[in-house]
Amino acid sequence: MKARRPAHSSDAPALRSGLVVASHGRHCLVETPEGQRVRCHPRGKKLQAVVGDRVQWLPTQDEGTIEHIEPRRNLLYRSDELRSKSFAANLDQVLILVAAEPEFSEQQLARALIAAEAAGIAARIALNKQDLADPFAAAWQRLAPYRAMGYPVHALSLKSAAAETLPALTDTLQGRATLVLGPSGAGKSSLINRLVPGAQAQTGEISQALQSGRHTTTSTTWYWLDADRRSALIDSPGFQEFGLHHIEPTTLATLMPDLAAHLGQCRFYNCTHLHEPGCGVSAAVGQAAPAGIHPNRYRIYRELFEELSQPRFAGTR
Repeated sequence: MKARRPAHSSDAPALRSGLVVASHGRHCLVETPEGQRVRCHPRGKKLQAVVGDRVQWLPTQDEGTIEHIEPRRNLLYRSDELRSKSFAANLDQVLILVAAEPEFSEQQLARALIAAEAAGIAARIALNKQDLADPFAAAWQRLAPYRAMGYPVHALSLKSAAAETLPALTDTLQGRATLVLGPSGAGKSSLINRLVPGAQAQTGEISQALQSGRHTTTSTTWYWLDADRRSALIDSPGFQEFGLHHIEPTTLATLMPDLAAHLGQCRFYNCTHLHEPGCGVSAAVGQAAPAGIHPNRYRIYRELFEELSQPRFAGTR
């Protein structure tokens, strides 16, 4: 009688390592160490792979199954009252691209920076449309509090054919995995196309590989900036809302560097920095930079604190 082959037989396919470079719904594109890209889907509904994840996968005919996600260094995501949306994992930095026109939302910018701080990811800001002299000067001034906090702010003019402003930015991308965030109209597609030759063609190939039936700008996509695959740019869909419901209101001030600098100066250890006497944070509002807190920043703090203090899932059953 023929003996049954044990489940752990050496004939069983071995797990392979890979990097998730694109995703659409439950399907992912996994890149092998050799550069081959394979369409995969996670095994089971609880396994949620995102772009930037290092995974172990098994080949299944011409596709693959993600069996395991390796521990993440970090994960950037946003969350509203009902659900969370992950951007990418294992990032070295986040680049938030805004423009002089249309006028950017400072609260939207603050939300993205707070999410990066909460995830322990370095952040930098780029202001596009330097060729628009007056709007750019006004927007640059609005970013003064962020420069005072220590966030690097880059001036860009992506409309310029020569793009003289790009080298200073590209130097900061070398050897790093950088997620680019930004609202529509800021010039994110122009930036990606400048830094990644053939990005549009790659995007079409990825869309076809995922059989998504639509352009993958609706999903997050990983692009290599160099032949040896050391530097990467991750393109994420434009966002209009950036929920922070995964953050407790009592920790909000610790994630805003200009407020955090004054937290040890409050009379009460559980100060909310809204109305308490002897509050070091509120006392610093309106003081000169770099030690002071700009009134707009304090207004954003108050608005976010109120939003995050609302009962979760309010109005739902």
